[in-house]
Amino acid sequence: MNDGGFWIVSRYFNMSVRDTLKTWTVLETILSVTGFAVAGLLSLVV
Repeated sequence: MNDGGFWIVSRYFNMSVRDTLKTWTVLETILSVTGFAVAGLLSLVV
């Protein structure tokens, strides 16, 4: 919750902290898994 993007999303979409935390957790999980998969694929190529 100390990420600036968290608070920007919270205020921009007028969401409660609880709803933003749920959304942010899913978003960050998807981004991290995708990044890990892309890094893994790149390690096979490079």
